[in-house]
Amino acid sequence: MVKQSMPQFRVVDTPQGPITYALTRKRVKNLNLRVGSGGRISVSIPLRCSADQADDFLRDRSGWILEAIRRREARQAEPLPAVSREECARLLQEALTRTYPLVEPMGVDFPILKLRALKSQWGNCHWAQGYITLNTALARCPEELRDYVALHELVHFLHHDHGPGFYARMDALMPDWRERRQRLKGYSGALKDQDSALLPQLV
Repeated sequence: MVKQSMPQFRVVDTPQGPITYALTRKRVKNLNLRVGSGGRISVSIPLRCSADQADDFLRDRSGWILEAIRRREARQAEPLPAVSREECARLLQEALTRTYPLVEPMGVDFPILKLRALKSQWGNCHWAQGYITLNTALARCPEELRDYVALHELVHFLHHDHGPGFYARMDALMPDWRERRQRLKGYSGALKDQDSALLPQLV
């Protein structure tokens, strides 16, 4: 039986130059790539997948990896903008309004929007009560990332968990949602430095 492994560091030659990454075997179905803080790159693969397959997987995405690192470094070099209470409410309401038409034909009612300064979530959906909560920190993120989170929560009215149906729906409605999710990870600092006096809980 193939068992889960501790991270193994590998170096892959790519068209953009050599890339070092951490390879881990897990009980997963697909190969997964992550660019973490400091530009750390990790790949998790199914237990019976070969290291050569992981190398090829990373090599095929080397251009995207380096661009993701460049964007992360650029964001870290520039402070996130401050946002007023009024601007926060407007920006997040607009994100919901922009994305709602994608799920409206499927019978989803326009939900109540609540805004809160959450510490570990970008948003959540209370489908039984008919409302979603968006993190006030999203107001400091780019529009396309606000839209991603808003749509993610709206889709939970159709699929209450993160099963295959949920991801298939996201693929259909926002084909690049995985890239947006990866980019959003670079804004985790916005979760930590929220000014509760500037962005109070809105209900």
